[in-house]
Order: sequence, then structure tokens, then C-alpha cells
Amino acid sequence: MFAVYASGISADDPLSVLSVGEIDAPETPEDWVTVNVKAASLNHHDLWALRGTALTADQVPMILGTDAAGITEDGREVIVHGVIGDPAKGGGDETLDPKRSLLSEVYPGALAAQVRVPARNLIDKPAELTWEEAACLPTAWLTAYRMLVTKSGAKPGDLVLVQGAAGGVASAAIVLAKALGLRVWATSRDEAKREWARSLGADEVFESGARLPGKVDAVIDSVGEATWSHSLRALRPGGAIITCGATSGGGANADLNRVFFLQLRIEGSTMGTAEELKGLVALLVQSGARPVIDRVLPMEQAAAGLAAMHAGELRGKIVLTLP
Repeated sequence: MFAVYASGISADDPLSVLSVGEIDAPETPEDWVTVNVKAASLNHHDLWALRGTALTADQVPMILGTDAAGITEDGREVIVHGVIGDPAKGGGDETLDPKRSLLSEVYPGALAAQVRVPARNLIDKPAELTWEEAACLPTAWLTAYRMLVTKSGAKPGDLVLVQGAAGGVASAAIVLAKALGLRVWATSRDEAKREWARSLGADEVFESGARLPGKVDAVIDSVGEATWSHSLRALRPGGAIITCGATSGGGANADLNRVFFLQLRIEGSTMGTAEELKGLVALLVQSGARPVIDRVLPMEQAAAGLAAMHAGELRGKIVLTLP
């Protein structure tokens, strides 16, 4: 079976252990479904796997990829939910299953001619979304949706600050926040990226760490240590900071005096549920908002896509397609 996979792990040179080509097809477990992949998208998780952060040496070779859309063997057009977990073991939320994983961590991933997942992990793809758009949703876009809809408590008209606006989750959050009727401020260290955030719908853009003209109702933060203090200072009393990552490091000062005195709420968020993925799809169909796609490549050119991601040379999702 054709696939994009980690043939080893290398912290210093992750692209050196990337393989693109034939690999033995995994068996489809009982009660799982095989999906013929039409499009898949890249995430930084794929680079983390190659580096050995999301994989160990005894797990390779491992097919990469957490995002895909395709057709089941009985002809159903679907989006693949990448969280492999049991909702019953997470109190109705598969992301809270203590043994949950993402595709490509324990089970072979989505960058392949076929991917296999539990039947509950399949979401109907609406005709309004292209294969490329649908393939962008299950990781970064679902993460942003859960942060805004499930975690933040923000209501139409509320003001949300998005830190590090050029990142995958952050750029998705800008688009989705506008679709939800929120006002959006965004930050970036780079002027060109600030203007890009404005083109996505941000109402105002600011340099990272800049003094803001007012307080916000919620902060979407995937940057971590570098922006944490600024995020806390930006919040109104009773506001919420939602964090889904720490790309700049996880050693931030909690600033507990500010947290308790202003009664701030700190929410962690990871991925999302199948039901939230359905909600995301419905929002896109209803609002007309669409994922931001940097480029579309044939899956055979996965190495070029991962190299661009590794170098930070992208704005939006990189999508890989199969005939």
C-alpha cells in the first residue's frame, strides 16, 4: 500500500527518516472501517513523530497523518476523526479517555491510500466541502472549534484575543471566531503575518506583547511561555484563557495573584470529539467559512510539504491528494 511513513526517528534531522512509498497494508480490526483516502493534510504532529516526540523507536515504521477525508468501501463520503478513544471511558468525551491516542501514535495514520478507524470515527462529508477542505478539519480546525465553542464561553459580540496569529490553530480560530459572530484581536511578532491575520478577518492586529487598548473576554493561546503573561494581563475580570499548546515552552509563570483576584478561568483543550467535529462541519456549511489552504500537492510530494512546514514557509494548511 502507498503511504507516507516514519522509517525511524531523528530529533536533529526529522526529514531524513521520512519514507514515501510502498508499505505492508495493516489489517482492519474487527468493527473498524477502511477508508480510501482522497485527501489528507499535514500537521506539526507529523514532524513531532519524525523527531521522536510523538513516537518511540520501537513504534516505527509508522504511517503518519491525523487528518483525512475519503470514501468507504460501500461508497460513503466521510471525514475521518483522528482521535482514537472510547467516549464511555471519558464520561462521554473520547478526548478524556485515559488511553486515547491520535492516528499515527498507536494505530497507522492517514497519509496513505487507505486508513482504518472505528466506525464511530466517521463523519459524513457534506457536498458543500471539497475533499481538500474536508481534509483540513480533524486536527487544527477541530482544536480551534473546541476552544471557542466548548471551552471559552464566548458569546456573539464578545471580544477574543488570538495569540500567534500565523499558527495553524490560531489562523483557524480567527476564521471560526468571525463565523461565530465574535470580535477578534490577533497578535504576531511579524508585520506581514499581522496583515495576513487581518485578511482572515481579525478586527485589529497588534505586535506580540503590545499594550492593548482594552480588555478581552477570552484568549486563545497555543504559544505558551512567550505569550502567557500577556494573555493573563489581557483578560477582563472573569475572563478565560484557553490553551492548547506551548510551542514556545511550558514553563510560564502562573501569576496566581492575578488569577484569583480577577477570578480568571484557565482551560486546557486538546483536539475535540466526533460530535464537535460534526458541529464544526455544520458551522462551515452554514456560515460559508472555509479552511485556509496554503497549497495542494500530490501525496507523492509529501516530503516537499513537510519541508515547507519544517521551515515555517506556509500560511494555512498543506493538503496532499490521491487520485
